[in-house]
Amino acid sequence: MSKEAILQKKMVLFFIMFLLLTLSGIPLLLYFASPSLELKGSDEITIDYTEKYQEPGVIATYYGKDVSDDVQIEGTVDKKIGTYKIKYTLKKGIYKKEKVRTVVVDGSSKPVITLKGESKVKVCPNKKYEEEGYTASDDIDGDLTSKVKVTTNDNEVTYTVTNSLGKTSSVTRKITYVDEESPKIVLKGASNYKVYYSEIYNDPGYTVTDNCDSEIASKVKVINNVDTKKIGIYEIAFQVTDSAGNASEVRRKVNVVIPPQGGVIYLTFDDGPNNGTTNVILDILKEEGVKATFFVTNKGPDSLIKREYAEGHTIGLHTASHTYSKVYASVDAYFNDLQIVHDRVLRLTGVDSKIIRFPGGSSNTVSRKYSIGIMSTLTQEVTNRGYRYFDWNVSCEDAGGAKTKEAVYNNVIKNLSNKRINMILMHDVKPQTRDALRDIIRYAKDNDYTFETIDEWTPDVHHRVSN
Repeated sequence: MSKEAILQKKMVLFFIMFLLLTLSGIPLLLYFASPSLELKGSDEITIDYTEKYQEPGVIATYYGKDVSDDVQIEGTVDKKIGTYKIKYTLKKGIYKKEKVRTVVVDGSSKPVITLKGESKVKVCPNKKYEEEGYTASDDIDGDLTSKVKVTTNDNEVTYTVTNSLGKTSSVTRKITYVDEESPKIVLKGASNYKVYYSEIYNDPGYTVTDNCDSEIASKVKVINNVDTKKIGIYEIAFQVTDSAGNASEVRRKVNVVIPPQGGVIYLTFDDGPNNGTTNVILDILKEEGVKATFFVTNKGPDSLIKREYAEGHTIGLHTASHTYSKVYASVDAYFNDLQIVHDRVLRLTGVDSKIIRFPGGSSNTVSRKYSIGIMSTLTQEVTNRGYRYFDWNVSCEDAGGAKTKEAVYNNVIKNLSNKRINMILMHDVKPQTRDALRDIIRYAKDNDYTFETIDEWTPDVHHRVSN
């Protein structure tokens, strides 16, 4: 073969090799020149219907440069249950890259059951659990309370509900049948009483209740060794034990004393304090060395109530308003009014006074205009709430026909008796009472009367209730 032929053959082979190399390099060039698109996070995401979809995003590069902001995102995710597609597209020159993410919105959130009352309940052994109630709801169906199924076993109540997606929730209330509460004995009247030698002592009694035993009253044992023929302090014990063995006891003290010679006088003043009368009355009492009882209202200077207490007088409760239509409108109205004056006395003196006098006395009939039978109820209820009420057996009539100091004086001394307690009704807002007081005190002293203030030992002085 000639040199020319060999050279020509070599040129043909070189051309073929060049062509082959050129053609094989195109895919490599295309590969290295195309953009890159990758999803952040998973290709498939599942969220609850109550959640908001948060787009994770993508990572896109082109010739080593971040071009993620150039990616077009198509598709939205609703809060409705279902499957959604999010499409990501990147275009660069002749190149186009696409990715798809699947988002599943699931109803996996269960309904919520809320129990009314406690989830752990103690019930009397002889009683059944009384359902306290419950509610159920979710964001799909709303109120599901009516669909709750209640199953009761020996020691638990189970509440189950299923929503429209078939999701079920269940809660349990634990029931323990046990009686750990002692009976409650409440004394009627005061916890301390004073009785004079040889008088008959009639105990005002008690009430008893128990959380489990309805027939608890028959189980009360009263130990009473009061002997009014012997001077001394006695205790009456009230004891009871329920069927579960829980015991209670309360005691009342009875002080048997020798009656004072010449009779006892309790000077009691209603409706104050009042500047111009109460302050002068306090001056007279101090000068004569006599203590009294003041049934105060919500009116008048605070300083006078403070003075009454500081000088050793008893502060009782009368009424805040002394407006009959308001006070006797109902039982609640009465106690609301009483609480106001109670709080005033407590604030000014620090004394939680439980000594009261009804406006008009317990025998008043004006209360009939506003509430039939209210006095019969109140005389019992004040006792149940730990108060003691006092009426009177001597009245100076200063709120009625006694307009002069002479009339006030005469009304008092003609009704005094040295054979009994003399509970005198007066009003420290009346000038005629102020002016008659010193003469009344001196008459009593001259006739061997002694003066006392109402306290926890004072015997009851009650009227006959007429409403």
